[in-house]
Amino acid sequence: MDLYRALLRCYPSSFRAEYGEEMVKIFAWRRREASSASVVIALWAEAFADVAVNASRVQWDVLAQDVRYTLRALGRARAFAFTAVLVAALGIGATTAAFSIADHVLVRPLPFPESDRLVKLWQDQTQRGFPRIEVSPANYLDWKRLATSFDGMAAYTTRSINLVGTGDPERLDAALVTPNLFNVLQVHARYGRTLASVDEAPNGTPVVVLSDGVWRAKFGADSGVLGRNIVLNDVAHTIVGVMPAGFEFPTRDVDVWTALQFRPSDLEDRNDLFLHVVARLGTGVTVDAAASQMRAIAAELEKQFRDNAQTSASLHLLRDQVSRQSRTLLLALVGAAMCMLLISCTNLANLLLARAFVRQKELAVRAALGAGWERLVRQTLTESLVLAALGGVAGVLLAVAATPLVARLVPTTMPIPDVPSVDLRMLAVAALVTIGTGVGFGVMPALRVMRNTDPSSLREGGRTGAGRSTERLRSALVVAEVSASVVLLVASGLLIKALWNVQGVNPGFRTENVLTLRTALPLPKYDSTEQRQQFYDRVIAGVRALPGVTNAAYTSALPMVMRGGIWAISLNGRAPEAGGDGAVSLRLATSGYFDTLGIQLLRGRDLSHADSTTSPFVAVVSESFARRHWPGENPIGREVFVALFNRTIVGVVSDIRVRGLEQESEPQVYVPSRQVPDGGLIFYHPKDLVVSASVPPSSLIPEVRQIIRKVDAQQPISDVRLMSDVVWAESAARRAQVRVLSGLAAVAFLLAAVGLHGLMTFVVSSRTREIGLRTALGAQPAEIVTMILRRGLYLAGVGVLFGMFLAYAAGRYLQSLLAGVSASDVPTFAAAVGLVVCMTLAGCLLPALRALRIDPLTAIRTE
Repeated sequence: MDLYRALLRCYPSSFRAEYGEEMVKIFAWRRREASSASVVIALWAEAFADVAVNASRVQWDVLAQDVRYTLRALGRARAFAFTAVLVAALGIGATTAAFSIADHVLVRPLPFPESDRLVKLWQDQTQRGFPRIEVSPANYLDWKRLATSFDGMAAYTTRSINLVGTGDPERLDAALVTPNLFNVLQVHARYGRTLASVDEAPNGTPVVVLSDGVWRAKFGADSGVLGRNIVLNDVAHTIVGVMPAGFEFPTRDVDVWTALQFRPSDLEDRNDLFLHVVARLGTGVTVDAAASQMRAIAAELEKQFRDNAQTSASLHLLRDQVSRQSRTLLLALVGAAMCMLLISCTNLANLLLARAFVRQKELAVRAALGAGWERLVRQTLTESLVLAALGGVAGVLLAVAATPLVARLVPTTMPIPDVPSVDLRMLAVAALVTIGTGVGFGVMPALRVMRNTDPSSLREGGRTGAGRSTERLRSALVVAEVSASVVLLVASGLLIKALWNVQGVNPGFRTENVLTLRTALPLPKYDSTEQRQQFYDRVIAGVRALPGVTNAAYTSALPMVMRGGIWAISLNGRAPEAGGDGAVSLRLATSGYFDTLGIQLLRGRDLSHADSTTSPFVAVVSESFARRHWPGENPIGREVFVALFNRTIVGVVSDIRVRGLEQESEPQVYVPSRQVPDGGLIFYHPKDLVVSASVPPSSLIPEVRQIIRKVDAQQPISDVRLMSDVVWAESAARRAQVRVLSGLAAVAFLLAAVGLHGLMTFVVSSRTREIGLRTALGAQPAEIVTMILRRGLYLAGVGVLFGMFLAYAAGRYLQSLLAGVSASDVPTFAAAVGLVVCMTLAGCLLPALRALRIDPLTAIRTE
C-alpha cells in the first residue's frame, strides 16, 4: 500500500484529504480479491494509468482555479500588479537582450555547414610585435600546397570599387576571393553559380557575384540578372550569381565578390602582407594538430626564404575571431543584466512579502476554514509565476526593442548579422529566465506564508512577531539590492571616466572645420602615376580656389581609419631582410597634406609638388621615428629603405594617432604620391581628399562634388564626412558601452531606491505602536526621524560594503576596457557611495515624516 499512497501524492493535497483514504481502501480490497499474478499486474497497470490521467486533470483544474483567483486578486490591486509586472519586465528584458547578444556573438555557430571546422590562419611575427598579421600571397600558396590537415584553404582581401552604368556612380564594398572560398565555406548561390577556378585566369572574362542586398537595391530583385554586364572599376564584369540573403562573408558590409588574381610580383614578395586566409579542417583533424603542422611548414619556409625570418603561422577557430575587448564587454553586459535581474527579483520579493503581510489575516482565515498550507503556498507561487509570465511577455517585447540599440556591441568583422533574430532560442532563454524569476521572487513569500497560517494570526497581537521577521527578511533583500546597484554604478562610472579620457586625447591633427571625402580611382583607367596626379592636381586646384578653403590635399588613408599599412624598413640602403630595422605605418600624400590637417612640421620641409619619379626619392618621418633611430641627432639627410626605394629623409613632423585614440601609434612615414612607379603600391594610391576651411565645411560639399564631376563625371564620391565625425566615430563603441551600462545602472539605482523606500514605509507601519509609545513618553521628533534614518543608513552601509568588494572585482575584470583608469579609482567609488547615501536619505525621508504624524493615542488603540 505504501507504493499506492506514494502514487496518490501526484494529486493535490486537498484532493487527497477528501478522497485519499477511500481510494486506498478500495485499492486494498481489489488487491486482496486478485486471484492471480496477472490480475495483480493488471490492477497496478490500471492504477498507474488512472493516476497518470486523472491526477494531471485534477492538477490542471486546481491550477486553473489558482490562476483565476490570482487574476481576480490582481485585478483588485491594479497598482501593485502594474508595478510588479513592470519590475519583472525590466529584469527579464535586460537579461534576455544581454544573453541574446552574447549568444549571437560568442556561442551560436556561424551560419555555415559544420562551422566548427572553419579556421582562420595568420602569419605569426610575435618577435616583431605582430602575433597576428595578414599573409603574403607567396606564403599562402606554399601553405596551401604543403598543408594536409585541411579539406580546403582559401584567401581573400577586401577593397572598395566603383560601380557605373546603373545610375549615379557608386562605391561598393567588394571581396576579392580565391574561387574556392565558397567551397571551403560550403555555401551555394541562390541564383546562378559562385566563382570557379576559370575565373581567376589573368586573361579570362571578369565575372562578379552579387549580394542579396545589391541584387535587390540595384536590380529590383530581378531573377533574370544573370548574364548581364556591369562596369566595376571601368571593367565590364558578367554577373554569374546572386548569393542568398544572410550570407555575409567576410563582413556584413560586402556588396559583391570577384575573383582574386595574383600578379607575378605577388608571388615573389613575401613582405606583401594583405591576404586573409581561411580553411576547413579535415575530418577528424583537431585544431591543435593543424596548428602544429602549420608551425612546421612555416619553419621550413623560414629556412628557405630570408623574408620569412621570425615568421611562424597560427590558426584559430573562425568562431573565435572576437577581440578580447569585445568578449570582455559582452560578458560584462551579461553580468550587468544579471545584477539587474537580481535587483528586480529582490524588489518583487519585497513587494510580495509586503502583500503577504497585509493579507495575513485573509490567509489565516482560509487556513482556519480548512485550506492546507500546501494550497496556500501553491496559491502564492501561482501569483508569483503569473506576475512573472506577464512580465516575461513584456520583457521579450523590451528585449526585441532594445537589442538593435546595442547592435554596436556586435563586432563588425564577424560574418553575422548585426542584430540577432527573434527565434526559438531567444524565446527559450526568455522562458527560462521568466520561470526562474517567478520562482526566485516567489519562494520567500511562499515560505513566509507557510510559517504564518496558524489561527493566532487572527489576533491583533499576532502580527507583531511576524512583522519583525518579515522586516528582517526584507532588510536582507534591500542589502542585496544596494550591493548590486553599487556594482553597476561603479562599473558605469569607470567606463564613463574611460570615455572621458579617450575623448580628451589629442589626436595630433586638426579635427575642426575639415571636410573629408573619398574618390578611389579605378584601375586600369588610372593605372599610371601621371594619370592619377593629373586627377589630384585638377581637383585640388579647383577646391583650393573655392572661397573659404584654406588648403586641400589627398592621402592614401585618413588618420583613425587606417588598417594594415605596416612596412618593414631598412637603414642600410637595401631592401629589409629578416624584419629589417623595425616597422612603420606608411602613407602616400600630396603636397599640402600636413598644413591641411595641422600636423606640425618640426624639421626640414614638406612634401613638394616637385617630388617625382625623376627626382631623388624622399620621405617625411614622424618625430617618434627620428627619436627611435637617431636619438638626439638630426635625421634630415639620413636614408631609409621603405615603399620600394631607398629614400632621403627631408622632413620631420609631429606624431599623430593612426589607429584610434586608445593606443600609441607606430612610427609613421609619409611618401610623395608622385614617387610611385606605375603599377606599384596599388593599395596605397591616394583616395581620401581632405579640405580645411574657414567656413562651415558642410557648405562646401555641393561645390566640391561639382569640381570632381567636372574632372571625371564617372568617378563615384563616397564617405563624405567631417574629420570631427571621423574622430567621434572612433569612440562610438565606447559611447554604446556607456549608454547600455549607465542605463542599467540608472534603472537599478531607481529600483533600489524604491525598494528601500518600501522597506522604510513597512518599518513605520509595522512599528506604529512603538512609535506612538515613544512619542507619548516624550520622544522628540528629531529622535523619531533619527531612528528611521539610522535604520536606512545602516542597511545602505552594509550593502555598500559588500557592493564595493564586488565592484572592485568587476573593475578588475573590465580593466582592458578602462583606457588607463584604475579599477579602484577613488573618485568613482566615492561618487557611487555618495549617490547611495543620497538615495538612502531620500528613501527614508517620506516614511520618517509620516512617522512624525502618528497620533500616540490612535496608534496604541489600533495596535
